[in-house]
Amino acid sequence: MRRNVRFLAGFGVFWIVCVVIYMRKGNDSQGPTENTALILKVPFQKTPKAQVEPPGVKIPTTRDERLSWKYFNEKAYIDKTKVLPGEDAYAKNKFNQAASDNIKSNRNVPDTRNPQCQNKNWRSDLDPTSVIITFHNEARSTLIRTIVSVLIRSPEHLIKDIILVDDYSDSPDTGKELEKIQKIKVIRNERREGLIRSRVKGAAAATAPVLTFLDSHCECNQDWLQPLLERIKENRRAVVSPIIDVINMDNFAYIGASSDLKGGFDWNLVFKWQYLSSKERAKRRAKPTAPVRTPMIAGGLFSIEKKWFEEVGKYDMMMDVWGGENLEISFRVWQCHGSLEIIPCSRVGHVFRKQHPYTFPGGSGTVFARNTRRVAEVWMDDYKQFYFRAVPSAKGVYYGNIRERVELRKRLKCKSFKWYLHSVYPELKVPDKSDLAFGAIKQGLLCMDILGHTIEGTVGMFSCHDAGGNQEWSMTKYHRIKHQEYCMGFDSPQAGQPIKLKLCNPTDNLQKWKQINDAGLLQSWDHNLCIDSKDSKKTGLTVENCSANSESQIWEFTLDLP
Repeated sequence: MRRNVRFLAGFGVFWIVCVVIYMRKGNDSQGPTENTALILKVPFQKTPKAQVEPPGVKIPTTRDERLSWKYFNEKAYIDKTKVLPGEDAYAKNKFNQAASDNIKSNRNVPDTRNPQCQNKNWRSDLDPTSVIITFHNEARSTLIRTIVSVLIRSPEHLIKDIILVDDYSDSPDTGKELEKIQKIKVIRNERREGLIRSRVKGAAAATAPVLTFLDSHCECNQDWLQPLLERIKENRRAVVSPIIDVINMDNFAYIGASSDLKGGFDWNLVFKWQYLSSKERAKRRAKPTAPVRTPMIAGGLFSIEKKWFEEVGKYDMMMDVWGGENLEISFRVWQCHGSLEIIPCSRVGHVFRKQHPYTFPGGSGTVFARNTRRVAEVWMDDYKQFYFRAVPSAKGVYYGNIRERVELRKRLKCKSFKWYLHSVYPELKVPDKSDLAFGAIKQGLLCMDILGHTIEGTVGMFSCHDAGGNQEWSMTKYHRIKHQEYCMGFDSPQAGQPIKLKLCNPTDNLQKWKQINDAGLLQSWDHNLCIDSKDSKKTGLTVENCSANSESQIWEFTLDLP
């Protein structure tokens, strides 16, 4: 009996020792630097599984021995600059950094693609790409999430490398620490160069046949890359952009964007999104996966064949920091025998902010005006007069030497801006030479402004900014005061009626006006009622009984056309 007891006791001790050793080995295998927030990601394997080669694709045999993104210590990386209790979460980046810091890099995002895209099979012979991301003092959490989204939602063999260009951020470690991750290359500028020159530097370091440019606060959606690469495979001169979804700057919710939008601009050369025409929408409904021609790209997110990027002139290296580069590359690609397209099956989210978190030498307005002036001088021919009429202040902006870009245009035998307007962007209204006046309508330091309103909305007053946009008007030869497709009018011939934006109706005399030039009045065609600003803060502009002695009825167009 005692012998049995001793045997059982010894066996029990042996069993406990084995359990303890097993548990210690299991804990050690996680590694001392593993981010515990990432434990639920794919288990670590010391010997990676062999990659399965897609048909016709030869995967390189050389192996990157650095960390997989799965085992990069993400938490420690982010915590070094994490927003502390009591700090303003918006101060550094102009978005809610605290919200971003608390979202893991490999979070799920909704698949916002058309169902036909989700069921589409992509070509197996696509060329790989180098992804180029430039940043300056970017929040670490948004930067690592951009990188991880590229890696986890792209076929591995199609990502040659991810090139991070650190545009002289305050902390070199923001980029340097990411070099531990496989496929990451980091280039750090020795001084602030700006987006444009940084992208060219990244492109020069790229080794893949296709370049893909992304901003540093993006999230790529499922199978975002293959549609872009497939279109370039079909047409090497196509510059292709994804549909850009919205990442909310306050809570980082991922929101799908409309697929019925394309890029455009007004004569102030400020980018805007605009809806496709009814004809274009009908074509999209018939074939929702087909590329959409766009006059302009937003600028930050696109793919282009590397050789074509170099042939067509890269970027204008005399532009500063940021702004206007999307205009320049859009005009240049279209006019020099290429095309710009939005690819509906590719979706990438982007954090849209209301203001820039960084400074511009001389101010953002000056930099933007200088860059856009260069665009106008090189690419817009005689149509640049309408830019100057919309933005009079641009005439006095120094824009530097443009000889190299002018020679590039001649060497490539690029088309005229008239061709661009006729063939690519016929929706942009060219001011009629017979219009009586064009530009802003001023009253002291204030200008008539649509304040973001559309049809049947009121018209108000806002500080003049000489940038066109909401303050751009024309007095037509038919005596209409127009803003784009809207005419200024009112509902009934009574004093106190608000001025509204109306669909232009050639038979409606309440939309006709005459200038009383000596007095500066804008008078209704058939009635003794003039546009008045006296109640603009409360109700917007109204019509009141005309009085040449009333300062609130005296108006001036910034430009009278010859």
